[in-house]
Amino acid sequence: MRAHDIMTSPVITVTADVPIREAAALAVCHGFTALPVVDGGRLVAIVTEADLLRGRFAADGSADAPVREVMSTPVYGMDPDAPAALLARAMVEHGVRCVPIVEDARLVGVVTRRDLVRALARTDDAIAADVRERLDAYGGPGSWSVSVHDGRVVLRSPFVDERSSRVVAALAEAVPGVMTALVTSEPEVSL
Repeated sequence: MRAHDIMTSPVITVTADVPIREAAALAVCHGFTALPVVDGGRLVAIVTEADLLRGRFAADGSADAPVREVMSTPVYGMDPDAPAALLARAMVEHGVRCVPIVEDARLVGVVTRRDLVRALARTDDAIAADVRERLDAYGGPGSWSVSVHDGRVVLRSPFVDERSSRVVAALAEAVPGVMTALVTSEPEVSL
């Protein structure tokens, strides 16, 4: 599972000139904890709930002050192919709730803690059903045996070549909740 599999896109953004009050209203309206700040589509900063509160309720704060006075910089984005585990680690280690996803210097999405938790909360049965659906569309119904345990997918088929193995693993890994995908021609062992 990669950033592009779980990111929110298109992204609700603000510019540095937007008043704090308007940015706060936009965040509340959409249920976001942070908004990327852009200039011509390029990510320049992020404004979080904490930034907005600090700007509004500071001793000399004004709700009409521009976001530029409270936004957090520098801000770092990640590539759409960044693994979910890397996103989660960055959020935990840096105490952030939202990671902008950037491709060719353009903001293309955001991944929030909620996005990651939503993927984490998926049951193995739900993940297996989604993987089967994708694989049936690729190779026909019943071409692959799918088993899932704690988000780790094992795909079995008696006829596995390297090209199919790569495609099938990529299809499975794109399903939200999949942590890893292993492709094998070995039959499942029953205990």
